[in-house]
Amino acid sequence: MRRRHFIAAASMAMPVLTAGTLTRIDYDTVSDTLVSKAMLAMLSMQRMAWEQGTASQALIAIGRRDLAILFAKDAMVRQTAEGRLGILGNDPGVTDPASNGEAVLLAWKETGEEKYKKAADLQYEYLKTRAPKTSDGVLHHVTYARQVWSDAAFMAPPFLALMGDFDEAVSQIEGFRKYLMDPDKKMYYHIWDEEKKDFARKKFWGGGNGWTAAGIAKIIDLLPESREDLRGKMTIYGKEVIDGCLAYMRTDGLFHDIIDDSDSFVETNLAQMLAFSIYSGIKAGWLGLSYKEKADIMRLAARAKVDDYGIVQGACGSPGFDRSGTSTEAQAFFLMMENASQSL
Repeated sequence: MRRRHFIAAASMAMPVLTAGTLTRIDYDTVSDTLVSKAMLAMLSMQRMAWEQGTASQALIAIGRRDLAILFAKDAMVRQTAEGRLGILGNDPGVTDPASNGEAVLLAWKETGEEKYKKAADLQYEYLKTRAPKTSDGVLHHVTYARQVWSDAAFMAPPFLALMGDFDEAVSQIEGFRKYLMDPDKKMYYHIWDEEKKDFARKKFWGGGNGWTAAGIAKIIDLLPESREDLRGKMTIYGKEVIDGCLAYMRTDGLFHDIIDDSDSFVETNLAQMLAFSIYSGIKAGWLGLSYKEKADIMRLAARAKVDDYGIVQGACGSPGFDRSGTSTEAQAFFLMMENASQSL
């Protein structure tokens, strides 16, 4: 299965990055060997654009801004002329590269160097004016096909919100929801093909639903108090996908890779993604404390999957993401889940 891709762009909007946005628990002061091992394992993994971006966001979450800035430097070194950040080879990603934007904006904020601001602006401009989209303005996920993927909900919309474009961030989530969400099960199918007017992958992939829940949670955290209209919508969207997935949680706290298909392998990362989203939602006040019990069960199940080297086992694994294995994103969400759990 060909896997995610993102694009970069430029902007007129001023980033809304604030100290409050990025302040997280510093694990240098927290005694958790598992977290330290998981971070080192993540740093040792090879990374494509979305993996670089997701890993950098995890580093920001656990307080390692120094490392996140280093990630931003290399994502910028590999920025294409059109604006896509962190591109290796002929990566066809439209939305994946934007996941690097948070670290690039952090680097600008911390160093004051305009090159980072210019890189973020270029990534934003790409998304707004150059990236391929559906006829109604929803971002395609790759350049080689006119397709909408659930992965994209985490990749581009949070960056758009960081750039201050809250309406566009929410509009993109609504577009993904329009094309991909099943109204009965409240979960997202993986891939819609605009040209075929049909699903290219009509499966409730765990990873795709996890990306969606986490992307929505991040956007809600970024919305200003003055945009209660958008927060109300996003709260509904966040609750529905979380509730849709939780209906299929196994007794061990994990999920099947295809959520409603018990013949697919048991997978670790969706539990981490949902736990992160739930802890974030409880802290932000859009989820009730009643959700914490299930998040805690998922968190403990995921922690039990971390081996002696700090690698999260049993995730939907790279490079093909079609079998049980390991991945940078699983490492990243372990870190983000752990940080979010400590914030309550």
